[in-house]
Amino acid sequence: MHELGAGTSGINPHHGSTRNPYNASTIAGGSSSGSAAIVCAGLCPVALGVDGGGSVRMPAALCGVVGFKPTAGRLSNAGVLPLNWTVGMPGILAGTVEDALIAYSAIVDQSQPSYLRPELNLPQLGSTLSIGNIKLARYGKWFNDSAEDIRSCCDKALQALRANYGWQTVDVTIPEVEEMRLAHYVTIGSECTTSLAKYLDKLKRSEIGWDARVALSVYGSFSSRAYLNAQRLRNRQMYFHKQIFKAADVIVSPMTGVTAYPLQDDALSTGELDYINGAALVRYSIAGNFLGLPAITVTVGYDRGGLPIGLQFIGRPWAEATLLHVAFATQQACAKGYKKPPVFYDLLGKQPD
Repeated sequence: MHELGAGTSGINPHHGSTRNPYNASTIAGGSSSGSAAIVCAGLCPVALGVDGGGSVRMPAALCGVVGFKPTAGRLSNAGVLPLNWTVGMPGILAGTVEDALIAYSAIVDQSQPSYLRPELNLPQLGSTLSIGNIKLARYGKWFNDSAEDIRSCCDKALQALRANYGWQTVDVTIPEVEEMRLAHYVTIGSECTTSLAKYLDKLKRSEIGWDARVALSVYGSFSSRAYLNAQRLRNRQMYFHKQIFKAADVIVSPMTGVTAYPLQDDALSTGELDYINGAALVRYSIAGNFLGLPAITVTVGYDRGGLPIGLQFIGRPWAEATLLHVAFATQQACAKGYKKPPVFYDLLGKQPD
């Protein structure tokens, strides 16, 4: 995984950098890099990760697998180092939506009383005919802020959903998207340095990669006033999103602004400081973490180089059943174009003689 979970590439100068099974010279994404790569390569059907700023969904999209982050509080944080207690939580990476549902049903936390969270509802995914009249909220300016191949592919996926199921796309505006990104960065950075304080006090900066060093230095510069102002912006964004969900069932966007980009040899031993690509990778991740909303990404096609493109759906709080239904229907609509990666191990199939 990416060092300290503090990056988007999966380049780790100490233990080796995860490579993308679709093209071993490109990144797998981060920070749950290995989880995405092993599922993509067929080594296991499901893996877990931790998603504080897209760290499950982002590598899932780059590696062409399903990435699912339920509502904050739906899965137990037991056994997970609480780096970012208000934005981070476990998530699931799986080869299919069906596998994601099986894993979700097995690990969902039902220990809390019902007044703290709605009753669990597991969908039946055998038929997509039962889920009609879905309205997809699309913020055009934000949706189109991605590479041309991604934009075109995701638009075609929406057209397929309209043609196959009659789903409608509703044009919306999400105000202050950039402000939300910055508020999330202040929040996750402040919580990270606070939770790691007793370790960081003993840590020599030479022991970590350049990108992690820079990240920790920035995180440590945030004031309590900045953190509190970020929470005020969080309340504003929750209001904006509640208004959108009055008009639509889910919000739809690309999962990343770029597909997997090449690994640079000089970064493998030092860590990588690529803020342009990093910003493009996290562009669509933030609402799921900052607002605690459930979100899922499904592969809907490939760029001209054959690298996967993910489409993301963001749902109302506790609406995992609807989200899984929508993701399954999308998987079905785009199944004909699926391509296995060049690096793939068919562990259940016929073994070579």
